[in-house]
Amino acid sequence: MVSRLRRSRSPPQTDPMEIAIRPKLDRADVEELARKHLPGPVEVVGHEEFKDGFFNAAHALALADGRHVVVKVAPGKEHKLLRYEVDLMATEIECFERGLAAGVPMPALHYGDPEGGVMIIDRLKGTVLPRARDEISEEDFLALRREIGALSARFATVTGERFGYPRKSGRTVADSWSASFQAMIDDVLADIAENGSPLPRPAEEIAAIVAAEHELLDEVTRPALVHFDLWDGNVFVERDESGWRVEAFIDGERAFYGDPIAEIVSLAFGAEDEQAASVEGFLGRAMTAGEERRLALYRVYLMLILIAECEVRGFDEEQTSHQRGWSTESLLKNLALLES
Repeated sequence: MVSRLRRSRSPPQTDPMEIAIRPKLDRADVEELARKHLPGPVEVVGHEEFKDGFFNAAHALALADGRHVVVKVAPGKEHKLLRYEVDLMATEIECFERGLAAGVPMPALHYGDPEGGVMIIDRLKGTVLPRARDEISEEDFLALRREIGALSARFATVTGERFGYPRKSGRTVADSWSASFQAMIDDVLADIAENGSPLPRPAEEIAAIVAAEHELLDEVTRPALVHFDLWDGNVFVERDESGWRVEAFIDGERAFYGDPIAEIVSLAFGAEDEQAASVEGFLGRAMTAGEERRLALYRVYLMLILIAECEVRGFDEEQTSHQRGWSTESLLKNLALLES
């Protein structure tokens, strides 16, 4: 879900997890991509591979002329992917292009090849929010939460042609949000059935709970761009003379066109006061009862994705148990809310 596109200012991770679908590239492979797709002479003087991502390969290169870039490469087509993950690099490139045009802080995009599954972006100077947390006061942290909410709201100013994932198959693309979201739910439930992932309730019941909310979903009439993965590990921050601020958001591969309220799923993972600050920044007000209910639907969807991906990522037993445990707990909580 996240690749740390930073210059090293934090202690290196040890014993990184090997992810089955993440491409394995050596330095020569990455340098070749940079020389092929970046302008001017490309003399590489430094290389670092990030191994904390769960999908794409990500390698940082330092160039002799002072440029610092990250080369991202998508998994090969031979790998088993979840249905929504097909053409994921194309989705991320579109998210970057349209997000940057809308004023969203993201790394500059120097090259994007949706078909080849390659993108090259700037390497960021700051650090991911979790690594900076201990250095940030509570007051400044809540201010950051509001800033994250306000800046992420810029994604929602972008309008798609139709609802759904912007991929070639068009399986989830629809003229109504209820039809598109139901297709997204059906896809991940099909992935779960194919892979034998355990569910705490029958898939048919979960699909029916979502289908019962179609009128509520159709209150959404404009297909807004939703990043849908703005958890703290995808938020870079930096400190200047005035204090802490957001540097950029990364990893837009989960993006789709839908309800802006879906963005709050990952923005509001923290404590209650942090959630309130994020929502205040994003909406400028509290959520309505209808928006709260729609948010529960989107939490159901994300938890189903997290359950499904345990079977295709090649996680170790500990990671699988942890992710499956807390996502199942959240799934049940939000299903109960929708049934109440």
